[in-house]
Amino acid sequence: MAITGAHVLLYTPEAEALRALLRDVLEWDHVDSGGGWLIFGLPPAELGVHPAEGTSHELSLMCDDIEATVADLRERGVTIAGEPKDVGFGISVMMILPGDVAVRLYEPRHATAI
Repeated sequence: MAITGAHVLLYTPEAEALRALLRDVLEWDHVDSGGGWLIFGLPPAELGVHPAEGTSHELSLMCDDIEATVADLRERGVTIAGEPKDVGFGISVMMILPGDVAVRLYEPRHATAI
């Protein structure tokens, strides 16, 4: 079997604004798959599986210095909800992206697979 990657989808009524943020603020590499439909390359990723009563999924972005990353993102106009907090597995804060898309940003304490 050859699984070659993962594709993450973010749904928002402000798709153009969110694409612009990923392209211009986070400066992620991308391709135009036609008609301005941008597909972004993601940073290296890892996947964790947690026990739960129901099913859900969550997108988190990791960084190696949350204070500096939050300051840089705020300078670039990204909305950061509150201040980074110790959440056990690391230091975390939520980014609120265009269209009210909440994405966790955290500096992990755990060993990473990347």
